[in-house]
Amino acid sequence: MNRRLEPGGWGRQLLFGWLHVALALPSIYLLLGLPLVMREQGWSGTEIGLFQLAGLPALGKVLLALPVQRYRAASGHYRAWAMGLCLLLALLLVLISQQGMAAPRLWLFGLALTASLLATWADIPVNALAIKLLPGAQQVRAGSIRSAALFLGAIVGGGVMLLVHSRWGWEAPFGLMAAVLLGALVLLWRLDEGHEAGAEVPRALPLLATWSGFFRQPGARLWSGVLLGGFPFVGAAWLYLKPLLLDRGMAMEQVAWVAGVGGGLVGALASLWAARLIRRWGLGLALPVFLGGALLALVGLGIAVYGQVSLPWLVLAALCLATAMGAVSTLVFGVMMALARDQRQAADYGLQASLFVLGRLLVPIAAGWFLDRGGYLGMLAGLSLGMLLVWLAVLAARGSLAPASSAEGRPQE
Repeated sequence: MNRRLEPGGWGRQLLFGWLHVALALPSIYLLLGLPLVMREQGWSGTEIGLFQLAGLPALGKVLLALPVQRYRAASGHYRAWAMGLCLLLALLLVLISQQGMAAPRLWLFGLALTASLLATWADIPVNALAIKLLPGAQQVRAGSIRSAALFLGAIVGGGVMLLVHSRWGWEAPFGLMAAVLLGALVLLWRLDEGHEAGAEVPRALPLLATWSGFFRQPGARLWSGVLLGGFPFVGAAWLYLKPLLLDRGMAMEQVAWVAGVGGGLVGALASLWAARLIRRWGLGLALPVFLGGALLALVGLGIAVYGQVSLPWLVLAALCLATAMGAVSTLVFGVMMALARDQRQAADYGLQASLFVLGRLLVPIAAGWFLDRGGYLGMLAGLSLGMLLVWLAVLAARGSLAPASSAEGRPQE
């Protein structure tokens, strides 16, 4: 088996894709799928809204990465962290499966919060391991597979698991998610991370020194701005797409197929297609082109809303937005891997992931403010303006990310 999982081969790529799906499913189901069940069981809108606070641990990746980076083993360092945290998450999912909606709501929230914490924490060593083991030339492909895996996780966690719950009850989705995790752990256990006895183990740096070292890299500050605004502007538009389609008269089932299954599949395919373009063009060209495409998708959706076009045209605009979201997310995950320094993969990934999550949380709040005051057209105009500013900044400083492009061939640990 280890021979099939050789560095940069499809075996390892698919293993990490499996892990990304397995880690995304619990959070997606708990925060996006389960609220429908809660509503059926009489939970109030406020209670469901407060339950979303279980996703807060994602903001703390920058801190959760520090013990992963600091407490090291001579061999199998990131693998040991990933296996331990994934195993704890699988056991917790089994525990949740034994509760049911009749359990005290505060207890259910605590379990969901713990599951979100473990999934967020496990994501750090999994990605650090991918950065360490995959050759630089394969990291863009790894980013595309991760992006596609997250779209697949959204389809399964937000749709398929609800069908599983409807047919087989409360226990089935959590048992299935635990089984997916345990299956990935079997392959992860057989994965050889390598021995670091001959390599110099970096001394533990103070928190600010670790962060400042990342930002001293060429292009890192510009990239931080892209993380805060590039993807979140597209993601916020996608978040409000479902109510937009509902308000335009589309039935709930149609919205689920268009914005759920259809958009997820288009986003996954766009993620894989974007990786081919990035390898052909390089990050220096792909970054402004993909962000420009995202800007056009936002403007196109705004024009569709302004012109009150028929539903088929509105669906086409929505699928264009899904395409842009898939392409930009592949770019984001690929550059995050390229800018992670050798022997500091966990810390650098955690910092970038926290910036990404911060933007993903703040931009939708601003978008909601625009929506309340200017309707969907005002919201899309605000998001388009924000994306325009990010795109212009990238065009003005395009050359500063050239080192990240050349980092695709950097030596690994």
